[in-house]
Amino acid sequence: MTNKVKKVGLYLGKFSILHSGHQFVIDTALKEMDKLIILIYDAPSSTSIPLDIRSKWIEEIYASSPIEVVKGWCGPEDTGYSDEVKRIQNEYILKMAGDRGITHFYSSEPYGEHVSEALQCINRIVDIERKTFSIAASIIQKNPYLYKEYIHPLVYPDLITNVVFVGAPSTGKTTIAQKLSLEYSTVWMPEYGREYWEEHQIERRLEPWQLTEIAEIHLTREQDKRMEANQYLFTDTNAITTYMFAMDYHGFAEARLVELAEAAQRRYDLVFLCADDILYDDTWDRSGDVNRHIFQQKIKSDLLKRNIPFITLQGSIDERIRTVKKVLHRFKKWTSFADGLLDI
Repeated sequence: MTNKVKKVGLYLGKFSILHSGHQFVIDTALKEMDKLIILIYDAPSSTSIPLDIRSKWIEEIYASSPIEVVKGWCGPEDTGYSDEVKRIQNEYILKMAGDRGITHFYSSEPYGEHVSEALQCINRIVDIERKTFSIAASIIQKNPYLYKEYIHPLVYPDLITNVVFVGAPSTGKTTIAQKLSLEYSTVWMPEYGREYWEEHQIERRLEPWQLTEIAEIHLTREQDKRMEANQYLFTDTNAITTYMFAMDYHGFAEARLVELAEAAQRRYDLVFLCADDILYDDTWDRSGDVNRHIFQQKIKSDLLKRNIPFITLQGSIDERIRTVKKVLHRFKKWTSFADGLLDI
């Protein structure tokens, strides 16, 4: 009786946006191999999406599969088929493959020939003519929002710029989010707390557990909206504001609401604080302009305490929207927003 030789595949790429074509190769390899190694190139000149994020996509989607993700930090970025480029690429791949015993090299590209030769393994070409998924990766990368049917639900939310508007009641958050969603042909996330409050409030108050429930359901709905969004999601309020209401009403917040507020510190790409210099809309469900000013100062103080960068919106609704559009024009997701300070 002889021992079965373990079949180990290697597949590599930048996976700037992991799409159905990539997954078809991965799924094919998993059907044929005992184990699949996926080498992901850092490629900072090709994509701003961090290597750790692109690695996370594959690790989470294939969490129950025999896959090992190898992060290719500082890998060669030159492409082509000159002898020098092939030599540099082959040397790097051999170094990263190490002693993993690669038996098959998977690709949908002509470079499979020279890489498999360097690895001394089988060249396994998959759908090189793109018959299964005819759309080119370059087209998806130019406008992933138009071709999101090719993008996994765990990947797509990371492509959306989530913009949140916070502030005291009657500072224009809802109007701004609505108008911007129309202007950018996308969706917006309404404040769930308002809907919940109108249905469940007693003497204009909610219980601590109800405020936690608001934050939970708001988050679920917000995650769903990210799948519908076109580049931007404009969000009206978040769990931090709900936490502030809990502190204002009761002097404490339930542990779960505290957790949700802390998680919200990292969820948004841009945070806009809507100032209270706008005309107060004194409806029956609000507590007056004086309380608005006090609550506004508490929100601002909490943002500063949490070390959350924010941009203050002042003036009329139109002036506020112009400010947001100016910021969005300069903002690029997955880059350091603070670098823009150097241009001031």
